[in-house]
Parts: sequence; C-alpha cells; structure tokens
Amino acid sequence: MHILGRRRRPGIPASASFSEWNAASEPPPESIAGADAIIHLAGEPVAQRWTEQAKARIRNSRVEGTRLMVQALSHHAQKPAVLVCASAIGFYGSRGDEILTETSAAGQGFLAEVVTDWEREAQAAEALGIRVVSLRFGVVLGPGGALAKMETPFRLGLGGRIGSGRQWMSWIHVEDAAGLMLFALENTALHGPVNATSPQPVTNREFTRELAGALHRPAIFPVPESALKLLFGEMAGMLLDSQRVLPKAAEAAGFRFRHPELASAFRDILAGRKPASEAQ
Repeated sequence: MHILGRRRRPGIPASASFSEWNAASEPPPESIAGADAIIHLAGEPVAQRWTEQAKARIRNSRVEGTRLMVQALSHHAQKPAVLVCASAIGFYGSRGDEILTETSAAGQGFLAEVVTDWEREAQAAEALGIRVVSLRFGVVLGPGGALAKMETPFRLGLGGRIGSGRQWMSWIHVEDAAGLMLFALENTALHGPVNATSPQPVTNREFTRELAGALHRPAIFPVPESALKLLFGEMAGMLLDSQRVLPKAAEAAGFRFRHPELASAFRDILAGRKPASEAQ
C-alpha cells in the first residue's frame, strides 16, 4: 500500500509507503507505479467561508488535482485496473423534495459546477483502459468530521434545526463509506457515478431530533437562515440546500448498508463517548 498526502499523519501503518503530494502537480511516479487500484480522495475542505481564493483552492484541488493524477497514470505502461475517485452530492444542487439518483441531471451553483468538472476529469481515465467509479458522498458521519462539529452545541443544549428544517440531508455512516470504497474496488460491474449515501435520507428537522435524542439533550434553538448567511456567506447554501439522494447504483450492484437508519447510526457512533458526568 502506498499513501499520498500533504504530510504523514499518525495512524498510518508503518508498513505503508508514503509520498508527499499536494495535488498541485503530478504525484511522484514511484507512488503510482505498478498500482493495482487507486483511491483518490484529495480535496480542499469545503466547510469554510467561500472567498474567491477559497473557491479557487476548492476547485483546483479537485478538478486540477484529478487531471494531474490521470495525466500521471497515462505515463505508465502498467495501469491500475480501477480508479475510485471521491465526488459529492453537491453535483445535484438544491432540489427540494425531488428524489435524486445517479441518472438525475446536474444542478446549479458553485459546487454543482465543481463536481461536474471533477467527475469529467476522473472519467478521462477510462480512455486509458481504467475502470472509473466516482463516489458522490453525502455527509459522512463518524467520530470526527462533521458530526464532531455538530455535537458540541447539542451537548450544551444549544442545538436546533437549521433554517426551516425541511431541507433533505443525505448522509452515510463512516463504516459504510469505507465499505463502499472497498466494494467499488472489487465489484467490476460498478462504474461511473455512485451515490455514497444511506438509503434513508432525512430532513434536517428529523436529523436534529435524532441527534438530540441520541445525546439526551433538547433541540430548541433553531439557527435562522439569515444568521447562517451572515456567518458563512455563500457557503451557507451548502447547509440549506435540499438533496434527497438515494444510492440506487450501489444497491443494484449488491452493496448492503450496515447502518441504513440514522437513529441506529448515531447510537453506534456515540456509544461509549458520553462525558463522565453522564455515565451511569
């Protein structure tokens, strides 16, 4: 196994080879030489205020970074059998109550444009004889990441719905996200866009209720849309967009979710993580 990243982080197995790569140039040749498969997840964090500079970093790290990866692969006589590339449900834009699958058209907005171009660069690897899977991730729920940021205000009793709460949230447990990546590597029938989301999306109001219940806290402090726009600017749209996404391609290929229901997913993630003051 060869890992690429900006820097070597704790937790990387000592047996794994490591190369620095910032997605601004082609990856080191030795990092991809002889690879049987590649999982490409590089990308600037989207959860930040979208200045023009930040938007350029978000776009370039994904679109240009993927182009450079595929370009580097073209130089090698031995190509990997599959490229699994991260993507995002931002492809669909905000679509209200519409049910969205892999056959749905692209939406509008900054993220939809970025994801469309991102997937096009990944798809170019098919001309090299490489099977390409673009995993359109929803909100990934695990011990860290997005859930950790949401958890603190809820634990303090300050949680609540975002905006109207009627917008749909498409999410996936981190174990299912990892499992789907491995499934995409092994299942040769899977190619093209694949929604990496639970088969049971929820509204933000339902998400809020389930998280508050899992933490045994109230959820009575809604966050007004105006406050979000003041705090986050254009990026607030990402929190208010409605995306009711179903993983039709993954299920049709035979993938089985370990955590399809939000309540049980929260219980699994939060198990054993209560503060000592709450322990019974």
